[in-house]
Amino acid sequence: MRLGIVVLILAYGMSQFFRAFMAVLAPTLTTETGATVEQLATASGVWFLTFAAMQIPIGEALDRIGPKLTAAVVFAVGGAGGAAMFSMATEPWHITVAMGLIGIGCAPVLMASYYIFARTYSPAAFASLAAMMVGLGSLGNIMSSAPLAWAIEAFGWRPTVLGLAALTLTIAALIMVLVENPERVTHSQKGSVLDVLKIPALWPILLFLMVIYVPSAALRGLWSGPYLQSVFNVDSTVIGNVTFFMAIAMIVGSFAYGPLDRVFGTRKWIVWVGNFMGMLACVALAIWPDRGLLSATILLSAIGFFGASYPMIMAHGRGFLPPHLVGRGVTLMNLCSIGAVGLIQTSAKPLTAALWSGTTTAAESYSRLFAFFAALLAAGLIVYLWSKDTKA
Repeated sequence: MRLGIVVLILAYGMSQFFRAFMAVLAPTLTTETGATVEQLATASGVWFLTFAAMQIPIGEALDRIGPKLTAAVVFAVGGAGGAAMFSMATEPWHITVAMGLIGIGCAPVLMASYYIFARTYSPAAFASLAAMMVGLGSLGNIMSSAPLAWAIEAFGWRPTVLGLAALTLTIAALIMVLVENPERVTHSQKGSVLDVLKIPALWPILLFLMVIYVPSAALRGLWSGPYLQSVFNVDSTVIGNVTFFMAIAMIVGSFAYGPLDRVFGTRKWIVWVGNFMGMLACVALAIWPDRGLLSATILLSAIGFFGASYPMIMAHGRGFLPPHLVGRGVTLMNLCSIGAVGLIQTSAKPLTAALWSGTTTAAESYSRLFAFFAALLAAGLIVYLWSKDTKA
């Protein structure tokens, strides 16, 4: 199983890569395919929406079929197939369809890992294992920043993405060979996602999951590139460097959150305080969007660091799930997190119209965007106050 987990980490690294690589590719895709920022935001959002839409059937598949076949087949067909299509895109809608396929392909990878952790290891170890998975897998986030920019410059963007398709297919084959299914749970009730929703303690957690990942995912995955280009007039290499630091911060944040529940004896308040700090970083960018490139880099990195609480809040929700509902429960939580990002990204056109109305400068418009992210986090923090705590 150790080799199986290593392969799933590699697959999750590809998932992290694909959800974030549009920030670096955006200027090139605009030039070569004529795609606007709004169209690229929609394509990025479709990745999240198809990813989210797959969570319910994946939850069923994990509980009924197991993680091995579920992850291998879907990752191969959707992930590798979508990346191959992306490499041949000549129109904006080609990019959107390809991103949708890639989202489907990446959908089962992290949840397959969490299912194995929940079924094989003690609940006390779940947060640390989940953080390890996200932290190591987020190396893909790093690869989609400066290294991607270097690869595009050296080989061109089409050969680079086609190579990623081949790598994705290879990892899918390794999942099929090396991942082992945990022992199946026998229960008098089959269970469904409706049974998960009947657990009241999960409701505030599910609502908070709808907002905590939005700022870091939307900024790292798309908006950071146009923001840096419009406000500071930098090229894709500088964008790659800034997003590299943000990616590093997200990885460090994942590892930092991991063991804290066993240190402080709480999960709720670790998540709450961390995201409150992330909200303050959004507020600072809203107030000073054009203070300087260094300031922007530090604040974007802070949003990435404090926004990396996903493993901890998943451990929080996992504490309320009975064994026969683990697959459906973790995928429902993931749906809330990823689906919200998709909705925000696909609403880029009306959001852009609202934020960029009138004769505002680029800095003023992005100030409104950061204020919007801060308001989302503030609303989520209020709801999360009503959650019941769980301890390691």
